[in-house]
Amino acid sequence: MPAPIDHNTLHRTAKYFMDSGKAPTAGAAMDLLRGFAVNVEIDAEAAASHLGQIALLSFVNLARRTFLGGVEVVGQLDVPTIGLLMPGMTLDAAVRALGGSVADAPGMRRPTIVIGGGAAPGAPAWRLHWKGWSGGVLPASWTGHVPDAAAMPLTPMLAAAVAVSEAFSYFAGDHTMVGRRAAGLSLWDLSGDWLMVGTDPALALLPSRLWLLGLGNLGQAYAWALACLPYPALAGAELLLQDFDIVGVSNDSTSMLSSLDLVGRKKTRAVAVWLEARGFTTIIEERRFNQATRWSPDDPGAVLCGVDSGTVRSGLDDAGFPLIVEAGLGAGPNSFRSIAIHTLPASRPSSQIWRSADGGGFDPSNMPAYDALKSEGMDDCGLAQLASRTVGVPFVGAIAATLVVAELLRRLHGGPGSEVASLSTLSLEEIEQVAMETPIYSHGHLEAGDTTLKSEDAKAASATRADK
Repeated sequence: MPAPIDHNTLHRTAKYFMDSGKAPTAGAAMDLLRGFAVNVEIDAEAAASHLGQIALLSFVNLARRTFLGGVEVVGQLDVPTIGLLMPGMTLDAAVRALGGSVADAPGMRRPTIVIGGGAAPGAPAWRLHWKGWSGGVLPASWTGHVPDAAAMPLTPMLAAAVAVSEAFSYFAGDHTMVGRRAAGLSLWDLSGDWLMVGTDPALALLPSRLWLLGLGNLGQAYAWALACLPYPALAGAELLLQDFDIVGVSNDSTSMLSSLDLVGRKKTRAVAVWLEARGFTTIIEERRFNQATRWSPDDPGAVLCGVDSGTVRSGLDDAGFPLIVEAGLGAGPNSFRSIAIHTLPASRPSSQIWRSADGGGFDPSNMPAYDALKSEGMDDCGLAQLASRTVGVPFVGAIAATLVVAELLRRLHGGPGSEVASLSTLSLEEIEQVAMETPIYSHGHLEAGDTTLKSEDAKAASATRADK
C-alpha cells in the first residue's frame, strides 16, 4: 500500500496537476502520471557508442521518474557500458538498474524516442540529435540530420532531457507543436541556431576541482553531467559536496541520483558514494551554507550552486568564491519549466539579485485537489506544508545542469561567458542572455580523456584510489 500523501512523500510532478486544477484529487494526479509511458528505439551503432549510451541512460533516468507508466527500450543492448555513468555493466543491465525495461520488439503503441538512424515509427515520435556543442530533438520523420560522433558529451544528455520535456508536454497537452517541431540548444552559442552550429571547438579540457553547493534536483544533475564527460580514468576531478539535508521520498521524483533505497541517508554521502565509484575524489561538507562560510585558497575556485533558498543565494558573494555558476528553477504550475542561470561575481552583487528571501510564491490551496484532501481529514498544517512544496520535474534540472557545466567548459576553451541566461523548456529558442567577455578559466583543469573510455578503466580508477 502506498504511503499516505504528505509534503515528504509528494510526487513533485503530480503536484503540477494538483496545483493547476487539472486533477481533482491527489490520486487522480498520480493516475495521470501512471498513464504516461514511452518507448525508446536505439540502433546498434548508437547502443555501442559513448554518446549514444549517454543519451539512452540519461533519458531512462529522467523518464522513469516522470512517466510512471513505464519506459521500454528496444535495441541491441547486450554490449558493455562505456564511460562513467554506469560502469562495469552491460547496457541492458544499466537500463534496468535505472528503472527502464527491455523488450525484443516494440510492444503497445506509445510515443517513441528514436536514438540513432532507425526508421520513424508512427507519431508522435522524436529523434534525438546532437552536433558539436548542440543537442535537442527533431520530429522522427525528419531525415538528413546524423548525430555527430565527435560531439561534446553533454549534448546527448541535453538531447535526452529535451526529449523528456517534449514528451511530457505531449502528455500534458500544454503545447500544440510538440512532436511537430525541432527543439534544442547550442551550449557554445546560447542564442544561436542549434541546428546551424558548425565551428564549435573540440572538447580538450575539463575542470579539475569544483565545489557543489546543494545536492537536490540541480546538484545531482550537476554530478550526472560531470560523469558524462571524458575524465581521465586515473586522474579524476576533486569535488567538494555541501548539503545538510537527507534524501527524502519525494527526491525520487526529481533528483537523478536518488532512489527509495537511499531515503534517510545524507545527500552528501549518497552522492559521494556514486561519484567515487566513478573515479572522482570527494570532500564532504554537511554544515549549512551561512554567513560564516568563507572560501579559502585551499578550496576549489569554482562553485556550482543549486539551492532554492533566496537567503543562501543572496549571500553567495559574501563567501568570497572566485567564480560561482548557479541555476534557479521556477516553482509554480506556470513557471516550473523556467530556468535562470547567473554567474558571480557580476555587475550586480548577489544581495541585489536576490533581494527578497523565500516565500511569496503561488498558493494552490484553493484548488480542488486540496479541498479533497481536507475532506479526507488532512489538517490545516498538513495542507499548508503540502501547498508550500514546489512543482518539480527532473528534466528541467537536467537541462539547467548542461548549461551550468557548459559555462565552465566554454571558459576553459576561450569562449564567451554568460552573466545571466533565462529560458523556458517550453520554448528553448527564446532564451535571453547577457553575454560577456571573460578571462580564460584558471581554477584548475585536466586534459579530456578518450571518449571510448571503457567501464574497466573507471573500475581501475576506483581501485587505485581505494589503495591510496
